[in-house]
Amino acid sequence: MVALLYVTLLVGMTVSSLLLGALLAEFTPTRLVQVVQGAAVMAMALNLAALWKQEPRGRQRTSAQRRPFREAWREFTAHPGALRLLTAVALGSAAFSMQDILLEPYGGQVLAMTVGQTTLLTALLAGGTLLALSYSARALARGLQPVRLSGLGAVVGLAAFAAVILSGAFAWPALFQAGTVLIGIGGGLFSVGLLVEVMRYADRTDSGIALGAWGAVQATATGVAVGTGGLLRDGVVYATGQGWFGPAFAGPEAAYNVVYHLEIGLLFLTLIALGPLVRYRPDPLPEPSARLSLAEFPN
Repeated sequence: MVALLYVTLLVGMTVSSLLLGALLAEFTPTRLVQVVQGAAVMAMALNLAALWKQEPRGRQRTSAQRRPFREAWREFTAHPGALRLLTAVALGSAAFSMQDILLEPYGGQVLAMTVGQTTLLTALLAGGTLLALSYSARALARGLQPVRLSGLGAVVGLAAFAAVILSGAFAWPALFQAGTVLIGIGGGLFSVGLLVEVMRYADRTDSGIALGAWGAVQATATGVAVGTGGLLRDGVVYATGQGWFGPAFAGPEAAYNVVYHLEIGLLFLTLIALGPLVRYRPDPLPEPSARLSLAEFPN
């Protein structure tokens, strides 16, 4: 079920971005409003279809007694590397998410890409994530350590954001698009690797607290990073308009580059957090789970 959910999500992002790009190829403000309205109506229709005649929750299946949260949390954090693992999750998730609302404006404002072209960036990002899933399945099946897989994702992210920054300097949209694909690949490798590592801890403790901590840290870091990225970009634009930073920040790409450089810094911190985790070896997963499937990817 989770596999179907995530694959449908990525396919939907890819197909809809291609469709929206085609619809907005001849851009007008009125057409943009029409496309947004159409997307909203379609989303409502699909959600109503998905909810139609769904079975009620079975409360009798969830009434089992559970340990207090504090006790389960204490047991989880007592394992070597558990808190460091969550720190790496927070840093990496923030690093790959801070640009979430900035890529399309960057392409339009800095590289003069059309609305249709910037909309296609979503498809490139989702395509990169799918490539990362495919590679992760093969790499983990061959015995690659999950933490090393996450480290590889962080390194790919470094190259990705460097490509995005250089694309503005050289006015090269193709390099920007390549950087977007690399962001998807790096983020996918990072997320898969650390999720599998969390599952190893879950086998030795309460699986709910381990996976719940993963989800809470990732979601919180992502939300804070997206908001921070937008606010930081707007703050630099305001400061530049006031002449606080001088002519070096006069270009439209300067405010975006501040965010991208910050993401590069967060990725270096992520690699620092990941390094010692290579020493901590929780019990390996059972053989049937050695191959990663999409059902094991985070929601």
